Amino acid sequence: MEKPFANISIEIYSDVICPWCYVGKRRLERALGQLRDRAQAQIGWRPFQLNPTMPPDGMDRTAYLKAKFGTLENFGRMKGQLLASGEEEKILFAFDKIQRTPNTFAAHRLVWYAAQRGKQDEVVEALFRMYFLEGKNIGAVKDLTHVAAEAGLDRKETEHFLASDNGTVEVKGEEAVGRRLGIRGVPYFVFNGRISISGAQPPDIIVSAIQQGLAG
Repeated sequence: MEKPFANISIEIYSDVICPWCYVGKRRLERALGQLRDRAQAQIGWRPFQLNPTMPPDGMDRTAYLKAKFGTLENFGRMKGQLLASGEEEKILFAFDKIQRTPNTFAAHRLVWYAAQRGKQDEVVEALFRMYFLEGKNIGAVKDLTHVAAEAGLDRKETEHFLASDNGTVEVKGEEAVGRRLGIRGVPYFVFNGRISISGAQPPDIIVSAIQQGLAG
């Protein structure tokens, strides 16, 4: 007999500038929609910086893409696949609006902060939306405070938090856990601390992993 879905915990290692993480979020939501009592799932977003040595102010998007993919043509080939996957998940990626690739550590701190206030998923959604659909610089405090306000957090309190060092140790600790797990790419999902899958897998694969997590 299947255990109640309320017992499932889902940890998602992700970076907010990873388009496949946005796709993976939508596919997880579709998978949960196929299972009863999906609102009972306990979801936690964990940090994984794809570019941990990124300058604090980020870098020009075109220069970043050339450095990462060799040529813009190489990125263009992956871009087509991303656009198709995004359209399938009702995500209208607007890559041409993105001017800078940010350092994401401050954004991860904001995600951690939001978790303390019960707004983590809302902040993650807002970060994805503002970066991939609106091209905002989510490494800048101004844009991060706007994200926080969009997600229902207090703007002034968020500004105070981002100006401090609060959450730095915790975010670095959570990221270190992911590195110890051997994670090399995101999104990476861990169900009930025992079943894991890597990548933006189709909903049926995610459903299967959830069911395995419940059976343990």
